[in-house]
Amino acid sequence: MAVAATLTAGTAIAAFAAGGDDAAGQSIACPKPEIGVAVPAQAQAEVTRELANLDKQIAEASNRLRTSAGEGGPNFVQNAILGPLKDKRVAALNRIETAIGRVAAKPEGLERFAPCGLGKAPAVGAAPTTSRQASGNNSGNNNAGNNAGNGSSASGKTIECPVPVLQNVPAKAQAEVDRELQNLNKQQAEANERLRTSAGQGGPNFVQNAILGPLTGKRSSALDRIAIAIGRVGEKPQGLERFATCSLK
Repeated sequence: MAVAATLTAGTAIAAFAAGGDDAAGQSIACPKPEIGVAVPAQAQAEVTRELANLDKQIAEASNRLRTSAGEGGPNFVQNAILGPLKDKRVAALNRIETAIGRVAAKPEGLERFAPCGLGKAPAVGAAPTTSRQASGNNSGNNNAGNNAGNGSSASGKTIECPVPVLQNVPAKAQAEVDRELQNLNKQQAEANERLRTSAGQGGPNFVQNAILGPLTGKRSSALDRIAIAIGRVGEKPQGLERFATCSLK
């Protein structure tokens, strides 16, 4: 038995004055995901849980927007709030695709609903064609297909991240900077463990959507905290976000 075909999570949630002049008095707005296929009853519980996660993510980002008045520079909202929010939404939307794809036609391209904006949700592109995944007694073949899609790009590889270049870190900021550098190492290690244990999950974009994307968001936040810590007592470094993106090697 199939149930509602339209996902209903994702709304504009009001926030108040936040870091940067562009964010003052604005709200975080996210597009409402729509999948265009019936959600099977077997997948409904997991889909509902991920829809709740999407709403929770928006609420958390809105609270961050409200409580971060005056923090960071002109790119603070994008780097520390909207960017990480997009990555979290990509992961949740990918899990929705996977849940449905286990028992029915898997919806493709839900990640197009991931980006959010201030005041107005970004425009969403057209949906790609859905793909059929095997289910039931053919689950073994389904896993083989997933292994082919995921393994072709990730098998035997590891995640490597650029080492941030920091100069003249003030002594008063050193402890906080060291703590965030340790966070960067921990994030990379966790992502590599996720890569190792997720063989066969998702489709060809699984690694990017569920591992590398969220890792970039986490690293952006840590690098932004490093810049803020240094900027409190010295000259704030610019452009540390260039060290956020990691890749498979």
